[in-house]
Amino acid sequence: MDAFPAFFPLAGRTVVVAGTGPAVESKLRLLSGSPARLVRLEGEAALDPGSYAGASLAFIGSDDDAFAERAAAAARAAHVPVNVADRPALCDFTTPAVIDRGEVVAAIGTGGASPMLATLLRQDIEARVPEGAGRIAALLRSLQQEVREALPELPARRAFLRAALSGPAAQAAAAGDMETAKARLREALARGAPPEGLIEFLPAAGPAERLTLAAARALAAADVLVLDEAVDPAVVALARREADRWAALEVAPERLAELARQGLRVLRLVGGVPDPSEIRALAELGAEAQVLPVAP
Repeated sequence: MDAFPAFFPLAGRTVVVAGTGPAVESKLRLLSGSPARLVRLEGEAALDPGSYAGASLAFIGSDDDAFAERAAAAARAAHVPVNVADRPALCDFTTPAVIDRGEVVAAIGTGGASPMLATLLRQDIEARVPEGAGRIAALLRSLQQEVREALPELPARRAFLRAALSGPAAQAAAAGDMETAKARLREALARGAPPEGLIEFLPAAGPAERLTLAAARALAAADVLVLDEAVDPAVVALARREADRWAALEVAPERLAELARQGLRVLRLVGGVPDPSEIRALAELGAEAQVLPVAP
């Protein structure tokens, strides 16, 4: 990872856009719907460090190299991170291609190497992010404290939220009916019983290119990875970074079944074909296991 992606909160912050030209107008359009206070600078004002005092970010655009360099130096003198359009050497950060769904924001960056590639990737991903995603995030934010108080244990809370994301509350939020969405989420909280977890087996000897879409989704959603020694590291690299990782020799079927009863998604990565006796042992413990296919 050549650059670390980060999100700057904009509510109550000041963002400076300095200079003239298409790049400046583009940045103004990008930020126009944000809660930030936008300050537009031109001419000599853009070259004065005092003009940037208190700002969180500065964007600079100009066809004049000398102006761009002096404006960037002024922003940096005010200890403000700066982005200069089309001049990566002058940038403290680069501007990614952004997918804006309100509370849900996705960004694709290439470190300034190929903005066109980032734009093409954004268009591909944007088609897969539903318009209502931001409203679902807003729903979960509005009831975040209630959910934490009702489900103080992280495994139970994570299982509840996973089920909620595909339940009636999320559907109502996506449709724009936030009052109904809140009522449905509170009803689900009141029922209290956490959803059952899941145990999945995935042949993971590699290569990673053989993974199906279902396998990729399982890797992205798993709470716990239980690994054989012979699994392909490239497959493991696709899993959630936050997922716990345990060696298969250290985890008995009883422990896997208990994790599922806690509402966790357990992904058992095997170096070959899943052992039928292990699956039978889980079934005898009341924990159903699924085997995920891989491409031939």
